[in-house]
Amino acid sequence: MKYNNTIKAEFIERPNRFIAYCNVCGNTEKVHVKNTGRCRELLTPNCTVYLEESDNPNRKTKYSLIAVQKGDRLINMDSQAPNKVVYEALVNKSIILPNLEEEIKLIKAEKTYGNSRFDIYLETENKKVFIEIKGATLEEENVVMFPDAKTERGVKHINELIKASEGGYKCYVIFVVQMEDVLYFTPNKKMHIELADALKIANTKGVDVLAYDCTVNPDSIIIKDDVKVIL
Repeated sequence: MKYNNTIKAEFIERPNRFIAYCNVCGNTEKVHVKNTGRCRELLTPNCTVYLEESDNPNRKTKYSLIAVQKGDRLINMDSQAPNKVVYEALVNKSIILPNLEEEIKLIKAEKTYGNSRFDIYLETENKKVFIEIKGATLEEENVVMFPDAKTERGVKHINELIKASEGGYKCYVIFVVQMEDVLYFTPNKKMHIELADALKIANTKGVDVLAYDCTVNPDSIIIKDDVKVIL
């Protein structure tokens, strides 16, 4: 996944979930934050961030915040990126999902099942597949966790995947680690134990819980390697 017209900037503050103020070439600019999560450990005063400049003259903000430098690691924090990079990886066959050896015949973004809309639906010769995708940016000592805030919607999606699995669909939860070279992924039990418990149950009900890290550059993000998952 590529970004256009990226620029390096300095983060100043984030007054709410949707906007931040950044120093761009000596000027203070209001920018759109493409992640409504807390991200407090990422967006610290004076940290280096990367912005994408929009070519839409009607936008209220000229820039969108897409990545942040945390120590030696560049982390993509665009919440729209995970779905796109998984979709690209499946189409390009740069990832092969476990227990899905057959060639993909159909792939589409978003499909409703029950009371949920899953991120990707695909079909092979003999299987119908739902994939729910979550982006993970919370890292501590090279361990990546999800979520950074409680997500009842996330629990709902996992429970719906269990129902779909029991109904004959092949189901996956994929956590896209929006950085590279991490030790493993694990649910953030301290933040939301219900989600961690739901993942454990799903894993016993035929739902594969996977994680992949990414190669992140200021102007791109792409799926890299599978990451160990510890539930």
